[in-house]
Amino acid sequence: MKKITLMALIMLLGFGFSKAQTSGDEDKVYPFVSIKNPPTFPGGMNAFYKFLGDNMKYPEQAKKDKTQGTVFVSFVVEKDGSINDIKIDRSLSTATDQEAKRVLALSPKWIAGTLEGKAIRVKYNMPIRFTDKTAK
Repeated sequence: MKKITLMALIMLLGFGFSKAQTSGDEDKVYPFVSIKNPPTFPGGMNAFYKFLGDNMKYPEQAKKDKTQGTVFVSFVVEKDGSINDIKIDRSLSTATDQEAKRVLALSPKWIAGTLEGKAIRVKYNMPIRFTDKTAK
């Protein structure tokens, strides 16, 4: 009886341990540069830049302050293609940072990156340039 109880306990612990290892891999975020099949924006990167250009609004505060330059952002393309975990890695101003985050949050779903045929989470790093074209 003790042997059966001990075996059952060992099997239960082994199952719990293997389950914990597996669930950790499911949440892993891979860097964009290390993935052979990275996520893609529908229509490609040119379509993504067009999306940004069509939706980005130069913040009024940035115009007043004559702020121009680049905000460096990072975000995760989830397994379902949605954008999540948008972060400002290098700030330009509060107004431009908020605008970059706002527009990225509007992004339509991407085509998820894959590894060994399974959808994975992938982190992108990207510069977003703010230039006031009306400034003289």
